[in-house]
Parts: sequence; structure tokens; C-alpha cells
Amino acid sequence: MNTHIDKFLRYLEVEKGASPHTLRAYREDLDIFFDYIKLKASAIELNDIRGFVADQINAGHKKTTVSRRLATIRSFLKFLYREGYIKNNPARLVPTPKLPKTLPKFLSVDDVFSLVEQPGGTGFFPTRDKAILELLYSSGLRVSELTGLDADDINLREALVKVKGKGKKERMVPVGKKAIEAIKTYMVERVLFKKKEAAIFLNRNGTRLTDRSVRRIVIKYARSIGYEGRIGPHTLRHTFASHLLQDGADLRVIQELLGHSSLSTTQKYTHLDITHLMDTYDKAHPLAKDEKK
Repeated sequence: MNTHIDKFLRYLEVEKGASPHTLRAYREDLDIFFDYIKLKASAIELNDIRGFVADQINAGHKKTTVSRRLATIRSFLKFLYREGYIKNNPARLVPTPKLPKTLPKFLSVDDVFSLVEQPGGTGFFPTRDKAILELLYSSGLRVSELTGLDADDINLREALVKVKGKGKKERMVPVGKKAIEAIKTYMVERVLFKKKEAAIFLNRNGTRLTDRSVRRIVIKYARSIGYEGRIGPHTLRHTFASHLLQDGADLRVIQELLGHSSLSTTQKYTHLDITHLMDTYDKAHPLAKDEKK
């Protein structure tokens, strides 16, 4: 079975451009599944997969996690079927658990302004951290896109960054003035660091910063402004999109900036904006106040 999994992961990496993080998640999901059923892929039946899904839910796993694992199983068995290793794909008949509808969380303008101002002083680490926070909010990058940036990907004169998104699709994204200033300041310190590395954002060893390190940086400065909710680099991506929509940006422009392949993925921000508008109405409109009494 490990041979089939290796071939599947190789296919995802080469043909689909899957990231190392995605490949690790797929392997973990498949290891959990096959550890549960203890069968060869050719012997798997519909009830085996249904039993796995039910067991996962009964064990207390989140429905989002169970849905992701089912999607992994579907993709794997579809690959084996297409390659002729199995005669059918029973996973396609298993329904996905219904997921609760949740809106992405985002920061207020005041909170995000306070956040990006937190890294103070000079030196390599404060200037690097400020550049990271400014760029995440300015351009709405995924954390993997940010850590994947090379120094040559940022055009400081044109205020553009070349981003390698999901599936290795490239897009050009504008960078705000504040972020450009922060990056310029950091680049001076980066040169003084004297490390020959293509990556723009480096760790203390002079190598490419990891996604996990960027998450720690965001959490660190969020706590310093007293923000106690769950937060990470993706929160700044949501904040970027939400603030653009609130200021009247076209949904398709936001889709392009975020690198979403489908407009339906971006449309969740319209629901978020409606929630924001209703909250504002309830707090500001005299009749709304009267109705609440």
C-alpha cells in the first residue's frame, strides 16, 4: 500500500503542484484510514468508508477534519481507479458530513493598524517582522506564498510582488506604500546579515523562514496589543479582503488579488460584509435602537 501512496503523492506534487504541507496532510490522512480498515485498497467497500467516517465523528473529531480526510480518500481511490489498480471507487458514494457555516474572522482597522506598528526599533528582527505584517495585510498573501517569496519576486519600484499560489499558479499583486517602506528598511538589514539565500524572509540561521515561524510572529504581536482571540497569518488575509470589500472593491478584483480559482470561494466575504453592515446599522440607526428596546 505504501507504494501506491507514494505514487499518489508524487502525482500530486508533480502534476498538481501540491505543497510539502499538503503532501504531509494527505499522507497522514491515508495512514489513519488504512490503520483503521486494515485492508488493501482493492478490498475496500462502501461500508468500510462509511464506518471510518462514523468512527471519526464518534471519536470527537471536527466535521471539517473528517470531511478533509474523506476528500483525501476519494482523491486517492480515484487515482488508483484511473491508473487501473482498483476496479471501482466506493468513496464517491459516501456523502460528506454537513459542515457548520462559519464566517472568516477579521481584525478591525484600529486593531490591524496597532498590530503592524508593534515591531519597534531597528535591527534585523524588528524590521523583518514589521515587513511581514505589513505585507500580509497589504497584499492578502497566504502564509505559504509569503514564505515562498524570493528577493527577486518583489519589484519595489513598481510596488508589485510576484506570488506563486496554489498549483504553482503565478499572479502579480500590488503592495501598499507602508509595506514597501517596511520592506525597503528590512532589505537594508538583510544585506547586513550577509547571508546568500534567495528567500526574502530569513530566520536567525539565514535560511528561509517557515510557515510556523510566521504564525508565531503574528501571534506574538497580536498578544502584545491585547488581542486574545484565535489569530494567525490567514486572519490578516481575511482582514485584507474584508476591508477591501467594505471600501467598495469589486468582488472579482478581490478574487484576482487573493488568487481564488473560483468566485464562489471569494463570495463568503459578501456575507461577512452584510454582517458588518447590519452590526453598524443596529448600533447607529435610531429606529434600529428603538426596535432593540
